[in-house]
Amino acid sequence: MLKKRIIPCLDIKDGTTVKGINFEGLRNAGDPVSLAKKYEWDGADELVFLDITATIEKRKTFTALVREIARELSIPFTVGGGISSVEDVRKLLEAGADKISINSSAVKNPQLIFELAKEFGSQCVVVAIDTKNMNGQDWVHIKGGREITTLKTIEWAKEVESLGAGEILLTSMDGDGTKNGFDINITKSVSDHINIPVIASGGAGRVKDFEEVFQKTKATGALAASIFHFGEVHIQDLKKELQTQKIPIR
Repeated sequence: MLKKRIIPCLDIKDGTTVKGINFEGLRNAGDPVSLAKKYEWDGADELVFLDITATIEKRKTFTALVREIARELSIPFTVGGGISSVEDVRKLLEAGADKISINSSAVKNPQLIFELAKEFGSQCVVVAIDTKNMNGQDWVHIKGGREITTLKTIEWAKEVESLGAGEILLTSMDGDGTKNGFDINITKSVSDHINIPVIASGGAGRVKDFEEVFQKTKATGALAASIFHFGEVHIQDLKKELQTQKIPIR
């Protein structure tokens, strides 16, 4: 069994860390470099950096900021936002990223997943899926959650795996920032239908939420932002509690 991972996320807008609810109402959450150093020290297993407005603003990810953060880290570092080509990925890997995350560009050009996996290896390619339940069906959204697609979440997850993605970052838009717990239903459905690792995202509010998502689904990672940024849950305390529940963690 793969050991479970605790993964803080830095949502970046205009060079600073932000956090909202249901992808809206963003507020400042601190300096990304300082937060990255803190999470490394606190025992995070990985760190995710998402430049959340790069696609909307039709620009590339802040490479200089990626380089600055990467200098402070020894844990795996995933970067996403505005990535649409092999060259984009090469630049981010050269800046210090270990993995890259694509979302809108993968939906618009699924062949990009195959091209990136072929060039850099599947272990480098994370496909982020932002999902929202509408009238009983889970639909993929792009452009920072602003645009619904015609893709059903589970079917897209299976296609992503077949194209060579090494991992899926699954964010429940319904749960994002609410602190009401991870969306167990969609996380279980997606992780049951594919064989690559799934990171659960959206809704973490307390330690019990992490226990539940690891006990009730096959997710191998759990991602959170605000509860870590604002000190509501400390990673070392979270890991100790997961160990007492006999959940295998890194």
